[in-house]
Amino acid sequence: MSTAPAGLPFLKGHGTENDFVILPDPDGALAPTPAAVARLCDRRAGVGGDGLLRVVRSDALPEGRTLADEATWFMDYRNADGSVAEMCGNGVRVFARFLWHAGLTDDPMVAVGTRAGVRWARREADGGVTVGMGRAGLPSGREATATVTVGERHWPALHVDMGNPHAVAFVEDLAHAGPLLDAPGVAPAAAYPHGTNVEFVVDRGPAHVALRVHERGSGETRSCGTGACAVMVAAARRDGRDPVADGRDATYTVDVPGGRLVITERADGEVEMTGPAVIVAEGSLDPSWLDPAELRATALG
Repeated sequence: MSTAPAGLPFLKGHGTENDFVILPDPDGALAPTPAAVARLCDRRAGVGGDGLLRVVRSDALPEGRTLADEATWFMDYRNADGSVAEMCGNGVRVFARFLWHAGLTDDPMVAVGTRAGVRWARREADGGVTVGMGRAGLPSGREATATVTVGERHWPALHVDMGNPHAVAFVEDLAHAGPLLDAPGVAPAAAYPHGTNVEFVVDRGPAHVALRVHERGSGETRSCGTGACAVMVAAARRDGRDPVADGRDATYTVDVPGGRLVITERADGEVEMTGPAVIVAEGSLDPSWLDPAELRATALG
């Protein structure tokens, strides 16, 4: 009896329904092409996901080597269209959950290398995961604001950088964002030379907001961790709250289509996000569908 060749191991996980294909690649042997990532993330013909998390030792990647002393593991994140992204907040939570799930660390606090720098993740007693998201960047001058357009409607938007770019617009009704199949118009384009994520936000109560998001390279997703952090910071500034200036932490509840996140901006300027992170499946890719060689087409240094 013949034995089928072993396929490439993968897992599937999500954080507030922002879902990811996880590829364990500790030695950096893989080099996913955009086409291969898009096939994996295809919801009809592939595994399906908003993006891909490749789990690599930091010292095995050129972009991770400078972080290796702080973070053993590097999150190589790709959007669903195969494009490379700097950061993904929900992805960091799911990435950390995988490290614990796979027994790669027993430490309840782990450091994760990303293209936006090192992020830490802490396992909570209730099963949730808190991630240190760094400080929000609020550009000044002409780059501080933009205009977001959907159809005949347009709104002012605040530019918030969470290691990746966001345009945050407060609206009367989340339905005004439309289907979000295509990226909303954002002007001036020069404020976001590499494109941007766009969040549409409504109030639900004191320090409580809800959002819909178009993620650059993925379309509308059920959640965006960095987007939720950007929204919290934008809402706090709109409400006259600045923790660094006030010397008091600010905490907001942020509802996303896939669940709920709790975001705190501390008095030292650091932003923390708490929410669920779930591993839902693991298996192996059939090599007749996606030959592992397709993921090794380009050697990484």
